[in-house]
Amino acid sequence: MQIEGTISTTHERAGCVADALRPDNLSSMETRAEGDRVITTISGRQVRSVIATVDDYLMNLAIAEDACSVSPHTAGAGRTRPAGKQEPR
Repeated sequence: MQIEGTISTTHERAGCVADALRPDNLSSMETRAEGDRVITTISGRQVRSVIATVDDYLMNLAIAEDACSVSPHTAGAGRTRPAGKQEPR
């Protein structure tokens, strides 16, 4: 049996949230931003696995939303810092 579901949420900085979520996606997941929405499709063959994936995704979503709401400067899409370097204050 193939299970598939889509989660759609609204965010002020949907692009930032989607970018923050993508690195944690499993191969059975696809995340994209469309306007002010983040849309993630999750699929799998085992109910327990899909439930666990949705649970993990929702936790990651909450963290991504918090990170992207802090500041546009600290939550820029695709920005990385070398190890040990802190964001300037």
